[in-house]
Amino acid sequence: MKKSLLKKYAHLIAKVGANVQKGQEVIVRSSVESAEFCSYVVEECYKLGAKEVEVEWRYGPVSKLHAKKQSLATLSEIKDWQIERLKYRQNSLPVLIALSGDDPDAMKGVNQEKMAKARMATLKKTKSYSDAMADKYQWVIAAVPSKGWAKKIFPNMSSSAAVEKLWQAILYTSRVNDDPIKAWEEHNRNLANRSAKLNELNLKELRYSASNGTSLRVGLISDHGTFGGGGDTTLNGVYFNPNIPTEEVFTSPMAGDADGIVYATKPLSYQGELIENFWVKFENGKVVATGAEKNAELLEKLVNMDEGAKLLGECALVAYDSPINKTGILFYNTLFDENCCCHLALGRGFNNTLKNFENLSFAECKKMGINDSTIHVDFMIGTPDLQIDGVKQNGEVVAIFRDGNWAF
Repeated sequence: MKKSLLKKYAHLIAKVGANVQKGQEVIVRSSVESAEFCSYVVEECYKLGAKEVEVEWRYGPVSKLHAKKQSLATLSEIKDWQIERLKYRQNSLPVLIALSGDDPDAMKGVNQEKMAKARMATLKKTKSYSDAMADKYQWVIAAVPSKGWAKKIFPNMSSSAAVEKLWQAILYTSRVNDDPIKAWEEHNRNLANRSAKLNELNLKELRYSASNGTSLRVGLISDHGTFGGGGDTTLNGVYFNPNIPTEEVFTSPMAGDADGIVYATKPLSYQGELIENFWVKFENGKVVATGAEKNAELLEKLVNMDEGAKLLGECALVAYDSPINKTGILFYNTLFDENCCCHLALGRGFNNTLKNFENLSFAECKKMGINDSTIHVDFMIGTPDLQIDGVKQNGEVVAIFRDGNWAF
């Protein structure tokens, strides 16, 4: 891939994604395999006036060794210096740039029950710090190909050819064209207009149906809940784009108000393994049953991470004819596959989907219906015949999606 095009992408991530401001500290999380592209991102951050850019490296094979060789007690430990670092970041609010793209099968063969317990233990110790930072800092997730990821998608190609083809798909779906900044300004306006139309309806619930068996009703946070999409704004007024790419308009539903069954339409990559051909059933807002053709036990562990993991935290609307879906590629990566078509998320909801959330405490947001959990896991449910109806406060039914795409 041409270096000039990659540097244009790096600028998009730093400027439109993270929107780094002069004097800010920045953290970039990257695989060692993506070191060269990571250096382009670091350079762009400094060009925008960053005070300091810290890189946190990872390497899949080493992460797997840690997971297999360390005891549960060691994996669950949060050291004093790590707590001090969290305290520092809670006060300094550094920008976070996460470069995603690890091999989807990187953790295959690892004891998933052990990893789930370790993750639960560490999140309990760190959650208060992440909650305190919510909505106060800029962050973005963007993709960089790895050989393992590229070969997963294009198994019949050489590693170099597969990486090149994946780069092409990433840059296309991320709108890296002659003027990506202008393209994203227009894209954000379109998503904002969709959100505004939905907010005008003041819906009390969404109803999903499809020929694959999906039949689900989800209650919304009436009067106080809002739909959003595209960019976000910190409490300090800095506009940024958390996901590159993104195609969704989303909201956090009323915690504990969902009934029916929904069938996933794409595999879910979770903790380095794939959960395939699965379904989730809700009663009185909670998951009461699940099933999967592959990794059913891992799905069960997911929904039992904590009480909030059994509840929905997000309803996202994405047209089936989105640019990502048009590629015809199954990315095995949530960042892309969730923006391929409509999806739901189990676990934590978003405080900023409430009106005047900046004046509400975390406890108040939870009381109003925002789900709380240590996880937030998206899974795709879009189909070519997905129908979504919205129900207004007066009972009037409004078409939101017809045959997988927007009805307005």
